[in-house]
Amino acid sequence: MRRETLIRIRPVPEKGFRLFVLHHAGGSAQAYRPWVRHLPPDWDVCLLQAPGRDGTDAPMRDGRALAEFLYPHVTAEHDRPFGLFGHSMGALVAYEIALLAVAGEGPAPAWLGMSAWSPEPGPERDEPRHLLPDERLRRGLARMGGTSAGILDDPDRWRAAAPLIRADLELVDTWRPPTGIPPLRVPVSAFAGADDIGMPPERMDAWRDHVDGPLVRHTLSGGHFYFVGRIADVAARITADVRTAVGACV
Repeated sequence: MRRETLIRIRPVPEKGFRLFVLHHAGGSAQAYRPWVRHLPPDWDVCLLQAPGRDGTDAPMRDGRALAEFLYPHVTAEHDRPFGLFGHSMGALVAYEIALLAVAGEGPAPAWLGMSAWSPEPGPERDEPRHLLPDERLRRGLARMGGTSAGILDDPDRWRAAAPLIRADLELVDTWRPPTGIPPLRVPVSAFAGADDIGMPPERMDAWRDHVDGPLVRHTLSGGHFYFVGRIADVAARITADVRTAVGACV
């Protein structure tokens, strides 16, 4: 059975704030379920899931196309302010969704959370990870974290997981921010791990060239998956930044 694209773990009917959370490459929305209990109880937290996680649909290899696929789920309801938080692959897709919202008839997001991804060119442009031999790719994923050691070390599990991981990495490696468009007028919070080799915190400043609004940068200890073991801290920072951007009432 095909999994849902939009997952509401705790529907909140009252008008408050709606936060869409977008997952990382090779991951799924399920990994972000624990975040919900750390966010305000009157927030409607929605997890967005890219195709291909359940093996029935092919994964999407283009960031803009994935944003267009997810966008109708974001715009289905316009009853409250909303924001987008994306980690790694999810960050670039969140940005593309925000561009679609601004260009379309729906409301624009009131806040963007960009985590561990930047529009600034980096090493992934020179040596695309989705084209690496298996052994080098597995080593790189192990250093980055976020992928189960059982998958990386078991040949059968790796063969099953590798096509999705490579497809997601192709989406990330080949994405380029659109040119010739005005910056988004939206507050942005940029999150990074202090020890993230591939996406060091200073790369997050490149978002200033793409947004026309306040940019708050959070640097936390840890690597690419800096939030492991400190979800409550990250959720508290998200909550504070959203309330600054939208108002203390959310």
